Amino acid sequence: MLIVQCFFYFYLQPRELFSPSQKYQLLVYHADAIFHDKEYRNAACKYNMALQQKKVLSKTSKVRPSSVGTASSMQSQSLPSEIEVKYKIAECYTILKLDKDAIAVLDGIPSRQRTPKINMMLANLYRKAGQERSAVTSYKEVLRQCPLALDAIIGLLSLSVKGAEVASMTMDVIQSIPNLDWLSVWIKAYAFIHAGDNHRAINTICSLEKKSLLRDNVDLLVSLADVYFRAGDTKNSILKFEQAQMLDPYLIKGMDVYGYLMAREGHLEDVEVLGGRLFNISDQHAEPWVISGCHSFYSKRYSRALYLGAKAIQLNSNSVQALLLKGAALRNMGRVQEAIIHFREAMRLAPCRLDCYEGLIDCYLASNGIREAMGMANNIYKTLGANAQTLTILATVCLEDPVTQEKAKTLLDKALAQRPDYTKAVVKKAELLSREQKYEEGIALLRNALANQSDCVLHRMLGDFLVAVNDYQEAMDQYSIALSLDPNDQKSLEGMQKMEKEESPADATVELDGDDMEGSGEDGDLEGSDSEAAQWADQEQWFGMQ
Repeated sequence: MLIVQCFFYFYLQPRELFSPSQKYQLLVYHADAIFHDKEYRNAACKYNMALQQKKVLSKTSKVRPSSVGTASSMQSQSLPSEIEVKYKIAECYTILKLDKDAIAVLDGIPSRQRTPKINMMLANLYRKAGQERSAVTSYKEVLRQCPLALDAIIGLLSLSVKGAEVASMTMDVIQSIPNLDWLSVWIKAYAFIHAGDNHRAINTICSLEKKSLLRDNVDLLVSLADVYFRAGDTKNSILKFEQAQMLDPYLIKGMDVYGYLMAREGHLEDVEVLGGRLFNISDQHAEPWVISGCHSFYSKRYSRALYLGAKAIQLNSNSVQALLLKGAALRNMGRVQEAIIHFREAMRLAPCRLDCYEGLIDCYLASNGIREAMGMANNIYKTLGANAQTLTILATVCLEDPVTQEKAKTLLDKALAQRPDYTKAVVKKAELLSREQKYEEGIALLRNALANQSDCVLHRMLGDFLVAVNDYQEAMDQYSIALSLDPNDQKSLEGMQKMEKEESPADATVELDGDDMEGSGEDGDLEGSDSEAAQWADQEQWFGMQ
C-alpha cells in the first residue's frame, strides 16, 4: 500500500516535473502496484490511462527535432511495453469475469505482435466463450512459437483436434532434442483421455510411467488417477492419488476428486483432515472448498455443502467438481431446476466425464422426466460407445419404467460381462433381482462381487438379501462389515436395528420407549439443522452466490 501511495504522490506533482515518458512509466508502475493489491478494476483504469499517455508520447516524439530523435528512441526502448500493458488490462478483466472486454483488448493487438502468453490467454478466453474455431487457431499459434507448450497441446486435444495432427506440430522439436521421444506417447495418452477412451488412456499412461524419465512424475500420476476415476475404478484412483500426494505434500491439483472419492467411500475423518491441510497450503484454490463441501454433503449438511460449492465456483468457474457438488446439493434440497443448470455446465466443461451426465439424469428422474432421462442415456450410449458405464446408465433409466425392465436386465448382463467387478452395475442388477424376489441369485451375485473387493453398499445389500432368506446371523455380520467401512451408513444401521427388534420382542418394547424419548431430541436436532441451513443460506446470499 505504501508503494501505491508513493506512486500516486509522484503522479500528483506539477506536470513540468516529469517528461511524457516518465509520466507513462509512473502510470504503469502505479497500476502494477494496485494490481498487486488486488484492486483489479482500479488497476485496469490506471493501465488505460497509461495507454492514453503512451499515445501522447508517440505524438510528441514525431514532432521532435532529429537531433533528439536518437536519445528519445533509446529512452522508448526502456519503457514498459504497450503490448504488456494491454495484456495486464486483459488479465484484470479476466479476474473480474469481464471476458468479452478481455477478448476485445487482446484482439486489438496485431497478430504479428502477439506473444505466446497473449495467444494462450486469447485461446482460453475463446474456448470459454464457445468460439472453438478461434480457440484452435490461437492454440496452434502458441505451438508454432513454443512447440513444447503442453497446455496448448491439451487445449487442442480438448477441442477434438486429432492427436496425429497435434503430434505433427511438435515432430521437428522431438527429433532435434534428445530424450524427448516420450512426448509423442504423452500426446497419444491425452488424445485418448479427451476422446473418452479410458481403457487405452490408462494403458498408455502406464507405459509412460515405466519410462525412467517420467517415473514418479506427479502430474502423470494425477492424470492416471483421474482416468481411473473416470473409468469407475475407485480403488486404483485413490491409490494413485495417494502416491502423488506422498511425492508432493503440497499438491493441490486433483485433490478435489480425491476428496470426493474418500467422502463417497465413507472416510469422512480423513476428508476433514485433507481439507484442513489444503486450506493451510492455500485458500485461494477451489479444491479445499470442494473437499470441505464433500465432507458436508456426505454428512447430509446440504445447505453448507451448497455454500462451499458456490465459494469454490467463485474462485474457479471452470471447476467441474465444484459444479457437481453444488448441483448435487441443490438436487437434494429439492431445487432440481437449479441443479440441472449446474450439471449442464459441468457437461459442457467435461463432455467425457460420465458423472456429469449421471447427475443430470438423476435430476430428470427426480422430476419424473423419464423421457428426457432416456434421451440423455441413449445419447451417451451412442456417443461414448457400449462400455460397462454407459450400459449401466442406460439400464438405470430403463429400470424406472416397467415396460423396459427386461431391456434393463439385458443391458446389466452385458455390463457385467465386460466388467464383473463394476460396483454400480452389480448394485442395479441386485436391485432388479430384489424386485423379482430372486434372493438366492442375488446372494450369489453379491458374493461373487465381494470376492475381490470390499464395498459398504454391496455388504449392506447382501445383508438385506440374507434377511429375506432368514439367514439372520450372517446378515448381522454383513451389516457390521458395512458399518465398519462407513460408520455413517444409515441403511445398514436401520437393517441391524430392525433385526435386533425382530429377534427380541420383549426388548423391542423397551427400545421403542427409548426411541420415543430420543425422538423428542431428534426434533431439537431438526430445528438446529434448519437454523444452520438458514445460517449458511444467509452467508451464501451475502456472497451473492444464490
